[in-house]
Amino acid sequence: MSIAIVTGGASGIGRAIATALVLRGDTVIVADRDKEGAEHAAGRLSEHGTAEAAELDVTDADAVAALYRDVRERHGRLDLVFNNAGIAVGGAAEELTLDHWNRTLDVNLRGVIHGVHAAYPILLEQGHGHILNTASLAGLVPAPMMLPYTTTKHAVVGLSLALRAEAAEHGVRVSAICPGFVDTPLLDNANPDLPETETGKNARESALRVQRKLYTPEALARDVLRGIAKNQALIVAPASARAAWRGVRLSPEGAVRVAARGLDRLRVRH
Repeated sequence: MSIAIVTGGASGIGRAIATALVLRGDTVIVADRDKEGAEHAAGRLSEHGTAEAAELDVTDADAVAALYRDVRERHGRLDLVFNNAGIAVGGAAEELTLDHWNRTLDVNLRGVIHGVHAAYPILLEQGHGHILNTASLAGLVPAPMMLPYTTTKHAVVGLSLALRAEAAEHGVRVSAICPGFVDTPLLDNANPDLPETETGKNARESALRVQRKLYTPEALARDVLRGIAKNQALIVAPASARAAWRGVRLSPEGAVRVAARGLDRLRVRH
């Protein structure tokens, strides 16, 4: 049985991961900015195992550190840390404001940094544990129309791989989760508290049509648990995401051309 923290755990990928962990017998702290959502998710999960709710804004470094310390003190250890909370921000580069950029950096990158900064010393002291940072396929391939998002996700991949190299000799594992399109509320809530750009709206609508035909959070959670068991550096799923990643590695310029053609089709459609 593991002790796990899942940020962004009230919905989407976070809730699916928390569910999979509880069902296998782990104790899970469902942390989310949405207090009621976290309590609802933890309450439902408690019907099947052990889950706790925690209100947490990952942009608050002190709050993140306090929660991680509290979990370690109350449970005696901390085994799995999922720095998963994130937001989607999209639109053409010329339409984006610095508010779009800064909000995305605060949640998607600094939120992960705060989680790593809080968890890593605890895991070092223990001599074991696994940090899993949610990135995206957009952190591995060209993803236009969402520059702030893809910038943060590339950064999360780089952070995770570099920290993995440092952590290995101390018995601590680090992985980045890189899903393709997943049927979650993330795109429904794109550009939270920010103006939605016209091209961002069009791209989101197209992405929603695609994602709802493909991959569920529950399927991703199963892939994540397999990735943890195998100690994979990058957990890339589903198979279509791995194919896209392979294409970028074989021909970066070709991948850019494919992305550009996708934009052309989007412009024609709208």
